[in-house]
Amino acid sequence: MSIRTVRLRAALPALAGAALLTGTLLSTPAQAAGGVRIYQVWYDSPGRDTRSNSSLNAEWVQIRNTGGTAVSLKGWVLKDASDHRYVFRGVSIGAGKYMKIHTGRGTDTATDKYQGRGAYVWNNDRDTATLTRPNGAGVSSCSWAKPGAGHKYC
Repeated sequence: MSIRTVRLRAALPALAGAALLTGTLLSTPAQAAGGVRIYQVWYDSPGRDTRSNSSLNAEWVQIRNTGGTAVSLKGWVLKDASDHRYVFRGVSIGAGKYMKIHTGRGTDTATDKYQGRGAYVWNNDRDTATLTRPNGAGVSSCSWAKPGAGHKYC
């Protein structure tokens, strides 16, 4: 074994400890994406399903950035098990911020985005919300089965 190899092996524990302290080691895809994850899904809008815009917009997925920096969501996809897709345009989610993606129509803001659909996306009996990067790599998902409270924290 060379002296260089011995020195490198001796330095590895210190490097790993420094990486842990600075947060540079990322253990999950969500952490690698700045901590963006699905936080809550309201899959059954309150009241009767009338397909009115207000009823459609009461069905939503909320994402959260638990990281310390803003994350660009450009090209990211939110989809259900039937592959209904919402593609994020040039938008970012700030550090520690939440964002709701509503099913119906509306005017996008920093905290609320609208898919512009005229029909419900999320199934009440079972479904999976999945958030992916533009390359298709999974970031976060949330599944439910059987009707319950109409919403789920993920």
